[in-house]
Amino acid sequence: MTTGTILAMGGGGFSMEPDNPLLDDFLLSLVPRSGMPKVCFLPTASGDSDGYIERFERAFAAPRARASVLSLFKREHADLRTFVLSQDVIYVGGGNTANMLTLWRMHGLDAILAEALSAGVILAGLSAGMNCWFEASVTDSFNVNDLQPLSDGLGMLTGSACPHYGGEKHRRSTYLALVSSGRLPGGYAADDGCALLFRNGNFADAVSSRAGARAFQVHETDGVAVEAPVPVRFLGT
Repeated sequence: MTTGTILAMGGGGFSMEPDNPLLDDFLLSLVPRSGMPKVCFLPTASGDSDGYIERFERAFAAPRARASVLSLFKREHADLRTFVLSQDVIYVGGGNTANMLTLWRMHGLDAILAEALSAGVILAGLSAGMNCWFEASVTDSFNVNDLQPLSDGLGMLTGSACPHYGGEKHRRSTYLALVSSGRLPGGYAADDGCALLFRNGNFADAVSSRAGARAFQVHETDGVAVEAPVPVRFLGT
C-alpha cells in the first residue's frame, strides 16, 4: 500500500504562473514542520534546463523555502538517497516524461523516491511531474505532435493521468479515446491551474489557482469513457 502525500498538478505553479503563487503556496502548506521547508527541484524532464532551474530558484528563494536542485545530467550528489530523504518536498518539472523515467531508473532514483514518499517527503510536480506518479499517462514524449499512451509510470498512484486537460488541443479527446479503447486504464485528468492531492494512494482534495479550473475522474463503461467531475476548491478570493 502506498503511504505518503503526492500533489499532482495538471499545470501551473512557478513555471506556468510566475505571478500566481497559489498552487505553490498550497504545496508548501502541506509541509508539517515549522521553519523554511526544504524544496528540491527535479528538472530531469526538461534536460535540466538552466532557465527552468533559475525560475525555480527565484520562486523558492529564502525566506519562502530552502531551495535545492537535483541534476542527473551534471550529477553532484554521490549519495542520492541521503540527499532526497533529507528534503521536505520533491518538485518535479515538466518536459519529456518517458526520458525522465528512463534516466531516473538508470540512477536508481525511482526506488529512492518511493522510499522518500513512505518516509514523509512530499512528492509533487506538474505535467511530466503529474504523469510520473501514476501507472500510466497520455504524453507527447514520443512525438510533440502526436499524443500517445505511456504505460510504465512509477505506479505510486493507480490508474492513469492526463495533465493540461482543457489547456492543450487534443489532450481531452485523446485521453478519452485511449481510456474508452482500453489502451489506458481510467484515472484522473486536471486542467492547467488545478492540483490533485493524494494521501496514502487515495484522492483527498482538488484545488486550483484559476477560477473555473476543472478536474475529472475518468473511467470506462461499456467501451465509453465517462467523465465524473471532481469538486475543485479555488484557492483565491
